[in-house]
Amino acid sequence: MPGRYFDEWTVGDRLEHQPHRTVTETDNLLISTLTHNPQPLHIDAEYAGATEFGRIVVNGTFTFALMVGLSVGDTTLGTLVANLGYDKVRMPKPVFIGDTLRAETEVIGLKDSSSRPEAGIVTFEHRMLNQRDEVVCVCERTALMQRRAG
Repeated sequence: MPGRYFDEWTVGDRLEHQPHRTVTETDNLLISTLTHNPQPLHIDAEYAGATEFGRIVVNGTFTFALMVGLSVGDTTLGTLVANLGYDKVRMPKPVFIGDTLRAETEVIGLKDSSSRPEAGIVTFEHRMLNQRDEVVCVCERTALMQRRAG
């Protein structure tokens, strides 16, 4: 199982996730359509071209979801009980079509579960960076994780 159990984590653990991913126009259009988001900054090249960005800005929900998704294989795959929350989501830089993104994770908190002795709570800080090593998204994810049996 690629994911780690609660008792296999230490505060300060850092991971760099693979694969990296280049954002396409289709990615942006699909997430905007699937979420019924008509924001012209995301879907109208003429409108977006007249803004300070000068081009379409990728829908932030795609960036956020991709960041979390890229982390799953190394963190919670097969060992997650439930995600308890996503906090402090920030997007300090825009993402554009053609940007290549990569995700990193650091464990920033560990806590025993008071209601489930077979599980514990891990707080991850996920970061998404572009090809220029600029942070484009960051969040804290709190996850209820299985303990290793036995």
